[in-house]
Order: sequence, then C-alpha cells, then structure tokens
Amino acid sequence: MVRAYIKSAVAGAFLLGFATAAMAVTGEFGNMCTQGLATGQDIQTDCSVNAQLEGKTYCFGSKEAMGEFMKNPKDNLAKAQTYYSKKHPG
Repeated sequence: MVRAYIKSAVAGAFLLGFATAAMAVTGEFGNMCTQGLATGQDIQTDCSVNAQLEGKTYCFGSKEAMGEFMKNPKDNLAKAQTYYSKKHPG
C-alpha cells in the first residue's frame, strides 16, 4: 500500500512538472521586466506576471511593476524598446 502511494505521488509530481513547463510563458525582451527596462534596468523574470499588448506578451517582475507600466503603456513600452535595443543589440 505504501509503495503504491509513493509511485502515484512520484507520477503525479512528474506530470505536474510537465504541466508547469507547458504553461510557462515566454515574453518579449527575453522575459525581462518591461517596466524595469523602461527605467533602464535589466531585471530577469519568470514571466509569471505578464500582460498582452497588441498581441505580444510582456513580462513584469511584480504586480506593482505591471501596474506602474500600465499607467502609461505606450510611453513605457517605447522607453523599454529603446533601452533594450541599445543594451542588447541584434
């Protein structure tokens, strides 16, 4: 009985790992925080906090960073793009 439980727990964890990987989000700017880029900072994220703008996914380091970005998304996105292209050419 204990072995059956352990096998099923291991199998469940294995499947959960695949489900989590399958649900991982990939955003613009190599998953860096878009608000961070807008303020001249490279902040890597796991993109668990993200937003869709014009069909693209943008990642944020926190809900607060996303909220700050959304106060003026057009200007903040332009700043992020300018900074990112200078810092990460090609």
